[in-house]
Amino acid sequence: MKNVIFLYNPVSGEAQTVAQLDRISMHYQRAGYVLTLFRITRERGLSHLAELIAQLRPDHLLAAGGDGTINRLVNYLKHRNVTVPIAILPMGTANDFAHLIGMPNNLNDACRAILNGKVQYLDMGRVNDRYFINVLSCGLFTEVSQKTPTALKNTFGKLAYYFSSIGELPSFRKMNIEITADETSFRGSCLLLLVFNGRTAGNLKLAKHSSAEDGLLDVLIIRGENIVESIKNVFHFLVKKKNSVYPSDIVYFQTRKLHIENDQPTSDIDGEKGPDFPLDIECLPGSLPIIVPQDTKDR
Repeated sequence: MKNVIFLYNPVSGEAQTVAQLDRISMHYQRAGYVLTLFRITRERGLSHLAELIAQLRPDHLLAAGGDGTINRLVNYLKHRNVTVPIAILPMGTANDFAHLIGMPNNLNDACRAILNGKVQYLDMGRVNDRYFINVLSCGLFTEVSQKTPTALKNTFGKLAYYFSSIGELPSFRKMNIEITADETSFRGSCLLLLVFNGRTAGNLKLAKHSSAEDGLLDVLIIRGENIVESIKNVFHFLVKKKNSVYPSDIVYFQTRKLHIENDQPTSDIDGEKGPDFPLDIECLPGSLPIIVPQDTKDR
């Protein structure tokens, strides 16, 4: 029988992982795997995981949680030069990266998709000395996922982010940023900056041309000259058909690497606190081994 280490965050998303342990174990045992449980919390983190991987030599790591959980796992592995495929059970609040790779929301379907899946080497982003799988952001609403209490997320799901974001508006101030890339440059005021390896943020499809297999990052800058007009146009864009063009309030381009200066201090990566500015960001093509469903064609 093959070994798999199952990493789970007991309070992530709807906090249902613990209740589903037996069902997950059933799927894996039937497929000839032995699961070793590894409980993740913010206090304990991932300490001693590398030693456990070296001891068990697992076929893959099974991680239950959202983008933040996967972000912490990927950063831990990369900083220790540990390479092992990761399978994702989408049990967080938004699960943007899991949806990008085509992972079903239904637990039984997700387990079957993983056990019948294949290892694909996808792109990821690096910012200074940190890594991200889905999106780096700064500006309006980007600290909401960090500040929203876990209990509120578990009770209201994605709505918790919107409830919490309302409180950000009175204290928000525009950023003054300077972006340098081979393809273009930008200097001016900005409401929100997003650098995507994935395609969605909070399940909103913002980087509609993005792929985790093209060796490029997708950059979206929401201009800040007129806050009310920009927000109105962006929301109008989000509810239009997917083939609509970006409005003039959004600067969009693709690049392999970029440098960002900002008059505000911190960034957000995959819902976790990111590094302070200035930022040097680059795409790392094919550097993330992920188990994806066999029939996933559009990533």
